[in-house]
Amino acid sequence: MTRKLLLILLLSFVTASVYAQRAGSGADQVASFAEAIQGLPTEGEILGLPVNVHGQTTYINQRYNAFNSPYQGQNSLLPDKSMSYTWSGTLFFGARVASDTDIYFNPEVVSGVPFSGLTGLGGPTNGEATRAQGAQAHFYSARAFLRQTINQEGGKVELENDANQIGQTVSSNRFVITAGQFSTLDIFDDSRYAKDPRVQFMNWGNMTYLSYDYAADARGYSWGLAGEWYRDNWVFRASRMLAPKDPNGRDLNWQIFNSYGDQIEVERQHSIGSLPGKVSVLGYRNRMVMARFTDATNYLLVNNAQGTQAIVNVRNSAQVKTGIGLNAEQALTKDMGIYMRAFTSDGHTETMAFAEADSSLSVGMGINGERWGRAKDTIGLSAMLNGISSNRRAYLQAGGISNFIGDTPYPYAGPSQSISYKPEQISEVYYNALVIQNVLLGLNYQHIMNPAYNAARGPVNVVSFRIHAEF
Repeated sequence: MTRKLLLILLLSFVTASVYAQRAGSGADQVASFAEAIQGLPTEGEILGLPVNVHGQTTYINQRYNAFNSPYQGQNSLLPDKSMSYTWSGTLFFGARVASDTDIYFNPEVVSGVPFSGLTGLGGPTNGEATRAQGAQAHFYSARAFLRQTINQEGGKVELENDANQIGQTVSSNRFVITAGQFSTLDIFDDSRYAKDPRVQFMNWGNMTYLSYDYAADARGYSWGLAGEWYRDNWVFRASRMLAPKDPNGRDLNWQIFNSYGDQIEVERQHSIGSLPGKVSVLGYRNRMVMARFTDATNYLLVNNAQGTQAIVNVRNSAQVKTGIGLNAEQALTKDMGIYMRAFTSDGHTETMAFAEADSSLSVGMGINGERWGRAKDTIGLSAMLNGISSNRRAYLQAGGISNFIGDTPYPYAGPSQSISYKPEQISEVYYNALVIQNVLLGLNYQHIMNPAYNAARGPVNVVSFRIHAEF
C-alpha cells in the first residue's frame, strides 16, 4: 500500500469520526478474563504505600508438517516437519510512592526454541519467540519504569487494579509521563482485538503493524521517555526510545541523541449506535547506523559476495528510517468487533529491531462466547498481507541474506536461480476456552502463503495450542 493511499484512508476515517460521540462502556468484545482469586489479594498497602502484584505464565507449542520447498537458503524456513515452543512467566510489581506517582517492575523468565532459529518468515508465528534464547530458562528485567499522572479538570475515569496499574481515579483530561524500561508497544498501537500473543492472535503481524520497525532490544523492550495527553475522546502520544547498538541486537545504544526511535500517535475514540470504536494514526522516525539496501546490493555485485549477509559490510553511517500507519477498530455488537491495521515504511534500509517487512495490512474480528453461554471464551479470525520494498527485493534477488530471511541457495548459481517474489499472505484463527478460573486453553491455526515472500515455497500450515494463566 502506498503512502498516498494510506493518507487518503486516514483522511476518510478521521472525517467520519470527528462528529462521533464518546465511546460507550457497554461493549467488551474481547475483555480481560481474569478475576480475583479468593484468598489471594493482588492490591493492598505496605508501609502505608498502595501496592499491587500480578503474574502470568504462558506455554505455546507450534508444529507444521513438511511443505513444498524446491530449494532453500541460509535463512529459509526449514521445510521438514518441525516443532517449536515457548514458555514465559512474568511478575508485575507496582507501588504508589507519591500522589499520582507509580513505579513498576516486571521480572520475567523465558525459554523456548523458535522455528528455524526465528528465520524464514516475514511474519513469524509466535509473538513470544522473540524472547526465547533456547531450552534453558533466561531471567531478565522486562520493565522497570516510573509513571507520573498529571490530572486536569475533567470527568472522572476509574482505572481498575490490573497488571502495571494500581487502581485509581483519574481525570479524562490528563497528562501521563512514562520513563524507564518498557516496550514501545506498551504505549502505542493499542488494540482491543489484536495485541497480546499470550491471549489473542499469535502472529507478529497481529501484535502491531508488522512493518512498524519500533526501537527495541532483541526481546522487544527498551529504555526511554513517553508522554500521553488525554483530552476526553482524543489521545496524543509521543516518545523517544533507545535503539540497539546493532540491528536486532540485545545491547542498547545509550547515546540517545545519536541513535534512537521516535514515534507520535493521534487517537480518536468514538461511538456508533452506543458501540465503541476508535481510529489512530502513528508515525515513526528511527536513526542509527544501518545498511542501505542499494549499498548492500552494490557490494554483492562488486565483491561477488552472493550468499552472504552483505548488509553487515555496509553499515558505515547513521541512516534515517520512517513509516506511517493507520489503526481502526469498531464494535459491531456487544460481543463482536472488527479491526484493521495498515502501515508502510520507506524501505530503504535494513530492519532495525522488528520484522522483515516494509508494508503490512491486517484485518480481522474478535468475538466472545456470550451468545453460546461461555462469555469468557473468545474467537479471533484474521488475514494479513505483508510486502517488501523494491530495494529490499533487489538485494535478496541479487543473492543477499538479511537478518531473518534469505532463500538464496549457497553456493549462489546466478540469475538462473531467480526468485519469484510475491506478498506474504497469512490467515490466522484461534479459539480460547476458559477451563478453570483464570486459566485459558487455546487452539490456533495459521496458513502461510509465500513464506518470506517466495512464491516457490509453501504453503505452510502451523497448528498451535496454548495454556495461559494469570492472577
